Amino acid sequence: MIHSSQLLRRALLADAVFSGVSAVAMTFDAGALAPFFNLPEALLRETGLFLIAYTALVGWLGTRSSIPKALVMLVVAGNATWTLASIALLFSGAVSPNLLGIVMVVAQAIATGVFAELQYVGLRRREGAVAA
Repeated sequence: MIHSSQLLRRALLADAVFSGVSAVAMTFDAGALAPFFNLPEALLRETGLFLIAYTALVGWLGTRSSIPKALVMLVVAGNATWTLASIALLFSGAVSPNLLGIVMVVAQAIATGVFAELQYVGLRRREGAVAA
């Protein structure tokens, strides 16, 4: 367990807000968003459902003063992987988004990468270790 820094808590909470808004939009409006971005409805809906659970975890971590370091590292690694996977998706040919869809995927990839970096820096600035 570690004492989380203020930067880490804020980065986790910002990630939770961003992910939560995305989760609601993708889960409940996938049918409307799919043609808007020219992305598969199932991809949007399943991503939204995953983000609901992710939002709960990251939001919970962001409200704690002491958190498991391994869990935070998992979030950082997950965000970094999500960033790379989002860009890889565009180059894979598995989807054919329109320009707006490309902009949306790239923008969320950048935001997720920024969260990964802020969380990593916040983890390094932790306020000290706590006995488990």
